[in-house]
Amino acid sequence: MRVLHVIPSVSERSGGPGLAIVPMCRALQEQGTEVLVATTDDGLNGEQISMGTPVNYKGIRAIFFPAQLGNSFKYSRPLTVWLNANVRDFPLVHIHAVFNHASIAAARACRKQDVPYIVRPLGTLDPWSMKQKSLRKKVSWHAGIKTMLINAAAIQYTTRGEQQAVEDSLGLNHGVVVPLGVEIQSIQDSLTAKLLTEQFPSLHDRRYVLVLSRLHPKKALEVLLEAFLSLVKHAEFQDWRLVLAGEGPGDYVALLKQRVAEELAGDFVVFPGWLNGEQKEAALRDASLLALPSHHENFGLCVMESLACGVPVLISPHVNLAPEIEAASAGWIAEVNEAAIKQTLAAALSSKAERLARGRNGKQLALNYAWPNIANQLRQVYSEIIPKTDKLMSAMVQHA
Repeated sequence: MRVLHVIPSVSERSGGPGLAIVPMCRALQEQGTEVLVATTDDGLNGEQISMGTPVNYKGIRAIFFPAQLGNSFKYSRPLTVWLNANVRDFPLVHIHAVFNHASIAAARACRKQDVPYIVRPLGTLDPWSMKQKSLRKKVSWHAGIKTMLINAAAIQYTTRGEQQAVEDSLGLNHGVVVPLGVEIQSIQDSLTAKLLTEQFPSLHDRRYVLVLSRLHPKKALEVLLEAFLSLVKHAEFQDWRLVLAGEGPGDYVALLKQRVAEELAGDFVVFPGWLNGEQKEAALRDASLLALPSHHENFGLCVMESLACGVPVLISPHVNLAPEIEAASAGWIAEVNEAAIKQTLAAALSSKAERLARGRNGKQLALNYAWPNIANQLRQVYSEIIPKTDKLMSAMVQHA
């Protein structure tokens, strides 16, 4: 089985999609799927990557092309040329993302050459996301996105909540649910990472709440920050710290830092910047609680990574993993407002026994999301689509 994966960027700094694509494809390879990832060099920050020739990239086969125009759209004419010439060599194409050039070009090439394709929309079709930059998305929808989705062999959602919201709002009806996964062994076995306390002495011997995501208004971090700053004014919470790990729009990050400065809370709130590799895993393992109070989150990869470390989570009901986490008693759910988050945060921070219990539950839940299990689900979806296409093509040949 050969599958071409197309994604606009594999940079981890782009968020969940870039973080997930490499372990996803590694797991597929380990189960016998021949994989090639076609992408751009966006976000690779000077990494020495050969262009236009398949290379080994973090254990997977990938081919890179220059991103020539648009931070979001990532137009690449060389990628289009390659797709038009090569998609016919694959029985199936898996497209990751919607509103960008790579996805549109891949879907168009597939339709021209009768190659079936799957689209994973990454949460961008959810009603909340569709309201953001809505005019541009409406234009794109009628200019080709609708055609892309209607003609897809399947649309892959990562949660049932994402599927229901999208299908109800857009009238699509050919979705499948296959979640993202976590690398359980990597998170549990990495023991050599440097602790954050080496860089940030204010964390020494302190328990902390961790945010590990893009620092973006969508994440409602200003609401979390206000709730935390209010709590640490009370003596019982003054040993706690908040770690906001990640990068984001400069004006938004500056706003968060300004609020910390106004409250003279520099010893209570830490901005370590982007964390990856073992430093990220150390931050996860040593955290007492992970928080993600987003206005919308189609999956929330950092949430599942946290649970895999046995660290419970505090999330909003708009994180689509919320029903599973609530059912497993693996964390706390709070509405996106300061009063609700403050009350829930106080409850979580006040009971070590409850945090440990919910962390154990979360670790058990995360086993269901190990990448080998997810790769097996994907292979099943692939195997159901490819025979259908082969039968259709045979029927067309016989009819002709």
